[in-house]
Amino acid sequence: MPSSAPQHSHDNVIDIFTRKPLSELDDNRIIRMAAELDGLEILYSNTDNPDKLFSVRLLAWGLRLNGEVVGLVPWLDKLVPCNEINDPLNGQWQGYYDEGVDELFFSAPMHKIVELETAAEYYDYQCDSADEVIQEIPDAIGTHAALSPDGSQGIVLKEVISWRLTNSGNLEAMLVDEDKKITTPVLPGDDCLYPANKCSEFRYFFQHNIANQIKNQDPDAMAAISLLEDRK
Repeated sequence: MPSSAPQHSHDNVIDIFTRKPLSELDDNRIIRMAAELDGLEILYSNTDNPDKLFSVRLLAWGLRLNGEVVGLVPWLDKLVPCNEINDPLNGQWQGYYDEGVDELFFSAPMHKIVELETAAEYYDYQCDSADEVIQEIPDAIGTHAALSPDGSQGIVLKEVISWRLTNSGNLEAMLVDEDKKITTPVLPGDDCLYPANKCSEFRYFFQHNIANQIKNQDPDAMAAISLLEDRK
């Protein structure tokens, strides 16, 4: 069980992008995921609506190498730990939320911690490369990827079928290449899937309710897209 981090030889080496020690980044990498299937959400706030809280459904829980368990949610163009959402314009994490019992909490449920720790101990993979896929889970919250083909102003929405975790800790959203699709339904692990982050047309993730509003040309949803484009 990965309850403690090993000693690292690069404790004093700083990553030029995050400004954090490489040893800290390694300790924080995700080594196992567990899908959230009970409808738990996160609550977040933003500066435009200081008196309101907004909710987003959790995709999964992730076990870090250092033993911490964090909620994971598609946010802008990445799958991120909920407690790292700290953008004053688009949102700041306020906690996890169980609508069924109207409860706000700030750490992972014990049953998910046990599930992840047990699975990580059982599936003790020995990988030959950083890009080797060690786990893939289906997307159960209706995440869509927004693509902008050929640099056009318009967008195309594609359903995210699954999420892959690589040995390096990368979390990749998998989309369907229609030219390679042979059988339906497309399931996690299908050969026709490709990672959104490796597609130059990929822009953002949207949950299913926002994606449907975009498909229906809802004015508020289209305005939100314009705002995101303006922030590039």
